[in-house]
Amino acid sequence: MIDFEPSDEQALIIETVRQFAENEIRPQCREADESGAPAAAVLDAAHELGLVANSLPEAHGGGGERSALTGVLIAEELGWGDMATAIAILSPGLSGLPVGEFGNEALQNQVLPGLLGERFVPGSLAIVEPRFGFDVYHPQTIAKADGDEFVLDGVKCQVPWISGTAQVIVIASESNTLSAFVVPTDAAGLTTAPELNLGLNGLPTVELTLSGVRVPAASRLLADDAAVRGMIDRGRLAVAAAALGTARAAFETSRDYAKQRETFGQPIATRQAIAFMLADMAIEIDGARLLIWEAASAIDRGVPASRLTRLAHDQIRRIGQQVADGAVQVFGGHGYIRDYLPELHLRNLAGLGSFETLALV
Repeated sequence: MIDFEPSDEQALIIETVRQFAENEIRPQCREADESGAPAAAVLDAAHELGLVANSLPEAHGGGGERSALTGVLIAEELGWGDMATAIAILSPGLSGLPVGEFGNEALQNQVLPGLLGERFVPGSLAIVEPRFGFDVYHPQTIAKADGDEFVLDGVKCQVPWISGTAQVIVIASESNTLSAFVVPTDAAGLTTAPELNLGLNGLPTVELTLSGVRVPAASRLLADDAAVRGMIDRGRLAVAAAALGTARAAFETSRDYAKQRETFGQPIATRQAIAFMLADMAIEIDGARLLIWEAASAIDRGVPASRLTRLAHDQIRRIGQQVADGAVQVFGGHGYIRDYLPELHLRNLAGLGSFETLALV
């Protein structure tokens, strides 16, 4: 029998994260967008909640409770607060989750303690490449074995790069198979250039160039091609869930505005065009959420989930933009100015067509 009710533990997590998003994330989302970086106090407060730490290995101080379904529930609530800040909060998982699952003991000892300390420490993952026709499964970033080292060459973009990032996981092609490497951010031959984006301005990202970057062979994660594809699935799902939360925020904000804004003595929510638009938003959001839950459930059961995660990602990419645009229309002229949230939601959801993995669940 299919059960759509969260467990008691999941319900408590949802309520806790929802309150955090309302009280801590939402009030600073505009400032983060304007300043180009999330508030350090918010990141530290989120770190204290253990939203990522709970999924990291218990042997290193984490909770050892990794669940894709719980992860998407958290990501949706964080995304409701602000999508850019949500991804920043989840960024330690970009390094910690792959290393915790596929790293050797030395790598785990090197990476995980820093992510599980008293203060927030960000992580990073480099997958997307800045070229037309980019195929996530066939990157042009190349890793070549050279004795007891690997040499990495290539260019990545849309790489989260929050101040304090110590290492980045780089996805590269090694003998025509996908491989992942832990690369220190201060490695010789690694350079970065800040990106200026339409949306998600509260999340610093860079174009990352690797020119003959050498890393020890032990820096290669013990992940085969299928395992790296699994990382990509989890990344797409995390982005989809955070975007769903942002779409939900756009819907709720426009719905509440439509109930309060009056023309000719009646709330505009009573106008048929507005009412139908809001109803369509709600329907599409609920449908996308079910796709995300189905994909997360498949991952937790250990069954192939690439098709389901792709469907969920593509659906929220379509309806997220639709919902955000509808919110701007409901607000009318107010939806276009920065005193209100719809324009921020619209910009943050505009790039979903190119985002692949900005977070992991």
